Amino acid sequence: MSKQQWMSLLGLANRARKIVSGEELVIKEVRQSRAKLVLLSLDASDNTAKKVHDKCSYYRIPVVSVPDRHMLGQAIGKDARVVVAIVDSGFASKMKTLLD
Repeated sequence: MSKQQWMSLLGLANRARKIVSGEELVIKEVRQSRAKLVLLSLDASDNTAKKVHDKCSYYRIPVVSVPDRHMLGQAIGKDARVVVAIVDSGFASKMKTLLD
């Protein structure tokens, strides 16, 4: 996995307004089946990780782990973010290939 590539792609998706960040907003997108891929940082709390994994498995939305919240926030030009949802299928499929 190239750190630079997935972070650049996430930044591009952010500028195209194809991502949602923040736990409650991501859960809302998952419930409405608009999220195509969810990125969860490995340093998320157990409660948050369980909630996101449970919702995503119920709605059949893939979850991919990223190293930490600071990298996730830096990629979208914001403070530390624990969870981000990609709402565009093109960005989601490319991100999945970069992170797998």
